[in-house]
Amino acid sequence: MPKSLICLILLLSLAACQPPPTATPVAGTAVPYQTLAPTQTPTVIPPLTEVYLPTPTTYTYTVAQGDTFISIAQKTGVSVAALQAANPGVSATALSVGTKLVIPAGGQSAAEPTPTAAALAVLQARCWPEGSGGLWCFALVQNNYAETIEDISAQFTLLGSDGQPISSQSAYGLLDILPAGAALPLAVHFAGPVQADAALRVQVLTAIRLLPGDTRYLPVSLENTLVSVGADGLTASVSGQIVLTGTGTANTLWVLASAYDAAGNVVGVRRWGLASALTAGAPASFDFLVSSLGPAIARVEFLVEARP
Repeated sequence: MPKSLICLILLLSLAACQPPPTATPVAGTAVPYQTLAPTQTPTVIPPLTEVYLPTPTTYTYTVAQGDTFISIAQKTGVSVAALQAANPGVSATALSVGTKLVIPAGGQSAAEPTPTAAALAVLQARCWPEGSGGLWCFALVQNNYAETIEDISAQFTLLGSDGQPISSQSAYGLLDILPAGAALPLAVHFAGPVQADAALRVQVLTAIRLLPGDTRYLPVSLENTLVSVGADGLTASVSGQIVLTGTGTANTLWVLASAYDAAGNVVGVRRWGLASALTAGAPASFDFLVSSLGPAIARVEFLVEARP
């Protein structure tokens, strides 16, 4: 897991004001991931005025069961020497499933196409202030491709009134993949104080289309989802069932709930994880809270991901 995502997890955890919810999954125990704290005095930062598309230079590859440096080099169209040089801290004889490898630019494979960075649409970017003077900022990226997108990241930059950068942070998707046609919020926290007239700029850094036949993710769906918004509109209780729609066993499973206000702005996000394995034919239940960092919650949308 990238260090930037670990930092984001810690920051979001510190912002939590709700006690950890208790879920009752059929196939395991719920693990709360993060809860965002609501605010009563939202003041929106002006929307982004520029969107930058990614540059297809390097990208990452997640090691799957049975992978070797030779097979990965063949899949991605680079030499073994170049792959080793780009990953000096990784042992070629002891690859672990889930390890992220940097794939250097250059080289083409005649057998398989080399993945390149995809240009994702940034639908919106907004910041919501907190009492300490800091900002929670969200960007909503849309996958308009026919393929699933993997390893999404973006650079959030606050600009002063003179157009010069004040502060900048990288954000990584809270899920590893984004299905075709779906939208995924990215989030960062800027510690205060931040000047009131700051503007937000978002640049997509990485977005990789999955290669045909990739088996690192399992087909999964959500059923019977329910959303109950609290009286103040700042917290929503969400629940439902997770069902594997194919064969196999999921040892990693996440549900992402994204809260939106009446204007369609992202105001909160929370990821929930299942602690135990999920098998086909044995659905698991989820039940947790998601809170708003801005205006009242009008709706909640879900994404789900399962890995062997």
